[in-house]
Amino acid sequence: MQLHWHTEPLLLITLLGVGWLYALAVGPLRSRIAGEARFPLRECILFYLGLVLTYLAVGSPLDQIGEQFLFCAHMVQHMLLIYCSTTLFIYGTPAWLIDWLLKPEPLRKLMSLLTHPACGGLLFTFVYTIWHIPTLYEAALHDKRIHILEHWTMFALGLIMLWPYLTNSTRVPRRSYGVCMLAIFLLMVGQLPVFGFLSFANEAIYPTYAWAPRIIDLDPLNDQILGGIIMKVVNMGFSLTILGISFYHWAKSEEEDDPADAYASNN
Repeated sequence: MQLHWHTEPLLLITLLGVGWLYALAVGPLRSRIAGEARFPLRECILFYLGLVLTYLAVGSPLDQIGEQFLFCAHMVQHMLLIYCSTTLFIYGTPAWLIDWLLKPEPLRKLMSLLTHPACGGLLFTFVYTIWHIPTLYEAALHDKRIHILEHWTMFALGLIMLWPYLTNSTRVPRRSYGVCMLAIFLLMVGQLPVFGFLSFANEAIYPTYAWAPRIIDLDPLNDQILGGIIMKVVNMGFSLTILGISFYHWAKSEEEDDPADAYASNN
């Protein structure tokens, strides 16, 4: 098996183009966009880490291993795109730049609709589930164009799904703590069917992995079960973290708003 790094022009042009546009926005054009805003060093580091991680997910040998040999490797790839890259991009884009991009009112309204936890969560859960139907999953493994579409939809909908919990935008801000906590809980429940479908099957569901050469000591069924576990552990890890942070800030805001607590603290 000869592993390789991808150098497709579309992939490289997209990543380099996004990085170049970001550099222009936070560098030479910053004064036009945000006036006296300081250079966002921390955000820059996070954003470019997001670009590097995205390339590692879809351009490194991980892509080849996940496409041809191991379902669990493919699942790691998806988790990197859905949760890790998106988080780095959201935190890596300064609030003033996000708000400038969302300045057109039609775009702001559309983004506000799509990133509502009910809309974003349902869209992500539905599309993510559909992609795991064996016919579509196999089509993506055997047709590069469909595979690219699969990755783009997972990344884009992951970004929309996580937006209301992570964004620093003031035009399309985070949702209330109560809404976030309910939505996160429903997202965890929403992935249970896919997790059960993958982890409790009696046989390998996807022919590509059932017939693939074994590059490690892991049979197809256990490879599939491991992939399901990776999916659920990452989902639960992110969800419980966001749930805990939302609960903490909600409780803290309630204490600050309580007049009795404020009086007690001053006497």
